[in-house]
Amino acid sequence: MSERTLSEPVSRNIVRSEGRVSGADRQAHFGHRSVTVWFTGLSGSGKSTLAFALEEALLERGVAAYVLDGDNVRFGLNRDLGFSPEDRTENIRRIGEVCRLFQDAGIVVLTAFISPYIADRDQVRVIHPEGTFIEVYVDTPLDVCEARDPKGLYAKARAGEIPDFSGISAPYEPPQSPEIIIDTTQPLDDCIAQLLAALRRALLDAVPKNVWADARAGFGDPELASE
Repeated sequence: MSERTLSEPVSRNIVRSEGRVSGADRQAHFGHRSVTVWFTGLSGSGKSTLAFALEEALLERGVAAYVLDGDNVRFGLNRDLGFSPEDRTENIRRIGEVCRLFQDAGIVVLTAFISPYIADRDQVRVIHPEGTFIEVYVDTPLDVCEARDPKGLYAKARAGEIPDFSGISAPYEPPQSPEIIIDTTQPLDDCIAQLLAALRRALLDAVPKNVWADARAGFGDPELASE
C-alpha cells in the first residue's frame, strides 16, 4: 500500500470550493443536527436490521435519515474491493468520506458495516466535526451470530470456503469507547427505543427551538407539550 496518508490527495492542482449554504442553514432547513451513526459488529449481529429500523423510526419523527449498508455498497461504489485487510481498509475509507458528505449535507446517515479494525473506524471519526460521529457497537456474542447465520456465511467460513471472515479466520477489534452499546438479544423495539433515547441529544440539542419543533415533538419532548 502507498505510504501516502489518507488526508493527502494525489492531485495537487485542486482548490476546495465553498458554497453559499452553511451547515447552520441546512440545520435550520431540516430542523435537526446531522450526524453519522456508525454501526459496527460481527456478521449476523443485527447491524442492518437496526439501521433500517432506526431509519424508519427517525423518518417518522421528521428526521432526514438514510442507510448505507455494507453489502449494498459493494454492488456499486465498492464493487472492485474484496475482503483482504487492504481492501477492507479502503472500503471503510470510501464509506467514511461518503458519510462525511451526507453529514455535511444535513442528513443523518446510518451505516451498517462490520468495519473490523479500530484504526479504520477512528480514521472515519477524525474526518467528522467533533460530536457528529456516533459509534454504535452491536455487541452480539459470536455464538449468537453464528447460530443466526442469516446468510449462511459462518457455515461456509467454518468449512474454509470463505477466507478472511471476521470473527472466524480474520480479526474483529471491538470498539474501546463507543458512544452506544446495543445488545440485540433483546427485542428489536427495545433496541430502537434505546437508540432514539441516546440520539435525541445529539440530534436536537443546540438547535434553536423555532426550527426543530416538528422533530422535537416526534421525540416526545415534554417541554414542547407544555408550551
